Amino acid sequence: MNPKDLSRRGFLQQSAIAGLGAALLPHLAWSAAPAADLRFGLVTYEWAKDWDLPTLIANCEKTGVLGVELRTQHAHAVEVGLSKAQRLDVKKRFADSPVTCLGYGSNYEYHSPDPAKLKENIEGTKAYIQLCHDIGATGIKVKPNAMPKEVAPEKTIAQIARSFNEVGKFAQDYGQLIRVEVHGTTTQELPVMKQIFDQVTEPNVKVCWNCNAEDLLPPGLEHNFDLVKKWFGDTVHVREFNVGDYPYPELFRLFAKMNYQGWILMEARTQPTDRVAALKEQLELFKGLVKGNEQ
Repeated sequence: MNPKDLSRRGFLQQSAIAGLGAALLPHLAWSAAPAADLRFGLVTYEWAKDWDLPTLIANCEKTGVLGVELRTQHAHAVEVGLSKAQRLDVKKRFADSPVTCLGYGSNYEYHSPDPAKLKENIEGTKAYIQLCHDIGATGIKVKPNAMPKEVAPEKTIAQIARSFNEVGKFAQDYGQLIRVEVHGTTTQELPVMKQIFDQVTEPNVKVCWNCNAEDLLPPGLEHNFDLVKKWFGDTVHVREFNVGDYPYPELFRLFAKMNYQGWILMEARTQPTDRVAALKEQLELFKGLVKGNEQ
């Protein structure tokens, strides 16, 4: 069954199979990446923000980085204002290339105590879920982004979880994942993310690990990783492997330990002169990290 055309019932059935038997029957698990080694892709943030869609696809082909998460308000201009014909054109461009369009990186968030603002974010998410379906993608990235000081934390946590459940249920009719980026002041702390996901009921709402400094807070990376790993989806965001002091070798050891399968997406922050060459370099560093955990 094509995951892009799943009915809600089919989606739920396949999700249940994946949850119960993915380790034994990986070919039945619904995922953008089949059972295979980790794959390396690109978030269009920074390094690809000024590439139009043909340039983006061409540069991904040149580098061998064959997965992409489209970020909102970037030059590729894949937004909800596209007509049906334009959406089909985007879908065809990816289908005719070796590059996989994983989905959309939105800025939708659900922590606001203002009911009108919360509704605006939820309804906006739903519109982009439909866009992801129409362009042949498999999910949308959203985020919790703050804990308003004037609201009890447990109330905000419950509101965020309810919102994830609402958009998750809606996304099932379109065969889409809700990829929750570990993000935001306080909300990017893994114990808080766990509290949110303890209240998430929809099987297509997944964690997108984001390689934040908060991952290393005591008692350390492995403990914090283990708090949420059962909810991991098919995407992880990383920064440049050779910049900063994030312990990527340790992270990749944890991926290998849990037999994680999915896309590792470069969300770069630097400004290299030649971004195509820089992306090729990151791909080679990625290969080295994967090889370091091979038996």
